[in-house]
Amino acid sequence: METRQRHRERVLLGKVPWLLAAPALLALLFLILPLLGLLIRAPWPDAWQVITDDQAVQALRLSLITATVSMLIAMVLGVPLAWLLARSGLPGLGVLRALITVPLVLPPVVGGVALFTILGRSGLLGRPLFELTGFAFPFTPYAVVLAQVFVALPYLVLSVEGALRTADSRYEEAAATLGARPMTVFSRVTLPLIGPGVAAGAVLAWARALGEFGATITFAGNFPGTTRTMPLEVYLALETDPGAALMLSVLLLAVSVLVLVLLRDRWVNRW
Repeated sequence: METRQRHRERVLLGKVPWLLAAPALLALLFLILPLLGLLIRAPWPDAWQVITDDQAVQALRLSLITATVSMLIAMVLGVPLAWLLARSGLPGLGVLRALITVPLVLPPVVGGVALFTILGRSGLLGRPLFELTGFAFPFTPYAVVLAQVFVALPYLVLSVEGALRTADSRYEEAAATLGARPMTVFSRVTLPLIGPGVAAGAVLAWARALGEFGATITFAGNFPGTTRTMPLEVYLALETDPGAALMLSVLLLAVSVLVLVLLRDRWVNRW
């Protein structure tokens, strides 16, 4: 009797209503077909020449380096901020959370302009920095990293905050009861509990930083070997050589998928 009941449950669960299956299939096709279009239309005979071009190699190297640095900065800043949102109980956290999510809906170009108002040569912080040191952030590789962190940080914060809210706080309470200091509880108990959330947020932040375009071109410019990342290289190639733009897009797609798979295998599966 019990076996039949389980069999019926599996049959019922295995049936997908067409009202759900049809839009799900449409969404899947909408996501996959453009990627297949890239693979089909890319000029494969010219692939080696395109991807080994000096400017393409420089752009890819800069993108990988800046995206990785941006991800690390986002982790250092974002994990404590997520803990503040999820655990502190301070007043006004709803407003703070709303402010943190603004970059998710803000046009990236506006984000670049906003960075100029603060860190530009005439910005609120940029002016005194330039007057004291002669250094200015805009149109440097540092500006690329700052633009990427600005757009990628909310992804990590929201992911880690969600992990903190779903984590069982009894383990932290038990460690505190046994006399563990707050930082010890955080490093020895909390971080292992939210490890998958941190890893997922880091992957999302890295991917967002790798694909950043608007804030980068606005705040950092488009200088070969200095601030021209791979998305900017693809955009320029699209104006002059559409075939090369397709091939570079395939390269960026391949690198993104490869790194995301490696990060998932190393970080997510280990927890």
